[in-house]
Amino acid sequence: MSQKPGLRRVLTLWDLVFYGIVLIQPIAAVPLFGIADRLSGGHVVTTILIAMIAMMLTAISYGRMAAKYPTAGSAYSYVSRGLNAHLGFLAGWAMILDYLLIPVLNVIYGALTLSRIISVVPYWVWAAILSALISILNVRGIKSTARANIVLLILMCGVIGAFMLLAIHYLFRLGGAGALFSSKPFYTPGATDISSIATATSLAALTYIGFDGVTTLSEEVKDPEKNVLRATVLVCFVTGVFSGAQVYLAQRVWPDYASFPNIETAFMDISRRVGGASLFGAMAFTLILASFGSGLGGQAGAARVLFGMGREGALPRKVFAHLDSQKGVPSWNLWMIGIFAFAGSLLLDFERAAELLNFGAFLAFMGVNLAAMKQFYFNDRAGRSKHWFKNLLLPALGFLFCFWICWSLPRPAKVVGGFWFAGGVIYLAFMTSWFRRKPVQMDFMDS
Repeated sequence: MSQKPGLRRVLTLWDLVFYGIVLIQPIAAVPLFGIADRLSGGHVVTTILIAMIAMMLTAISYGRMAAKYPTAGSAYSYVSRGLNAHLGFLAGWAMILDYLLIPVLNVIYGALTLSRIISVVPYWVWAAILSALISILNVRGIKSTARANIVLLILMCGVIGAFMLLAIHYLFRLGGAGALFSSKPFYTPGATDISSIATATSLAALTYIGFDGVTTLSEEVKDPEKNVLRATVLVCFVTGVFSGAQVYLAQRVWPDYASFPNIETAFMDISRRVGGASLFGAMAFTLILASFGSGLGGQAGAARVLFGMGREGALPRKVFAHLDSQKGVPSWNLWMIGIFAFAGSLLLDFERAAELLNFGAFLAFMGVNLAAMKQFYFNDRAGRSKHWFKNLLLPALGFLFCFWICWSLPRPAKVVGGFWFAGGVIYLAFMTSWFRRKPVQMDFMDS
């Protein structure tokens, strides 16, 4: 008898963890270090660790929902199935904001880094070059391969590993163990402000964006009920510890956060201090490659999400469902997102773009925590009495942590993000005749 075709369950726990670290990138904390250092008053490590707790709690909800719905793989799907289709659409609407902002964020940081190396070329020219090059490569149908991602990962680990070793050597040479070990990056009596920590945490949470991509492989995992949950939590934990170590050393090397020559590329100056021009150049090269690679994938993902909405009739089909006849890619969407990325890089700085991206991400995270709470506690009667801790308390804490981080975002991010969300509510009401019909389906699986 013939069997239905399906994906083979061959991936182990550590395969998933490796995949998650590739998605997040080992240098995720590097671009935001200078800004987070200033916002937190020199306590970036604390913000990284607080955000890690929120992400680990949310990762538990993601892992449990992935085990329940192994073919879903996104906040949109989990909220749709755990709560209802209308709330799922709004979670997807929040995710679309992130998809649109990822290319913007990467163009901004890539252009900033290039400007530090070749300052005679204006920032806007670098932004235009990056936006155009990313769009051209995507329109030509060129994708980054798994081998290229592994090479980039090795390069990142090599550079950041060299930085950490050289930073330790620099600190020991500067003042021995007293220079290396200190509680000041975590807490400084009389100089640690809770509101500043909260604001900086809302930015530092960007370090973990992408951890949820692990759940998209749930159909290919051995023992998915255990391993997807473990992998999502481990990815957040490893990222938090590794990123925390990086920023701890950076703060000890350069404790005066007010004296950076350029706050947005502060980590490059710290690299120069511990490793000279060679490490400065290596760090810059790695950041440019990472920004370009992430921008390439982010633009392709955003274009395919818009294509899916156009194909389902949620957006005008003639425009958004258009495919290039030769390359088979949504070329019009790619060019529109390329133009959007360039315009966004001129209108937003790195800090504002990152905060707005986090607004959309944490709306989706809150939705997943609520969906897990409803699915495993309120829908499952046995869960009320037997497992109230994991079925009610943990997702509730995840929701509250995410709500606190989202609420701590600066006002501009909440205002712009609020308008985006309100636009989604109005659009949903219009498309569903005031919520009487189910909304159209969104497809985030191929993005």
